[in-house]
Amino acid sequence: MLFAFLCQDKPGALQLRMDTRPEHVEWLNTINAAGTLAFAGPFLDADGKPNGSLVVVKAETMEQAQAISAADPYAIAGLFASVEIRPWNWVFNKPEA
Repeated sequence: MLFAFLCQDKPGALQLRMDTRPEHVEWLNTINAAGTLAFAGPFLDADGKPNGSLVVVKAETMEQAQAISAADPYAIAGLFASVEIRPWNWVFNKPEA
């Protein structure tokens, strides 16, 4: 099953995001190599600066998805004001289809 992580950065946290980005990208590469990551990328503000994240992962349960989300270096660093985890069904333009 797919789960979408809808992550909103804390206001004024761009520098924390940039400082933590190398660890975050390494983590994404690790879960991608394990076959867990479906896709990911930042949300952007009106100035084109990142201010949140969308990460979609493959997990068996909500609990497993929550554990994956909690391991994100951005989450560990306290970047996010909120993280919503929702089951998601990829219907259109799914690569495996």
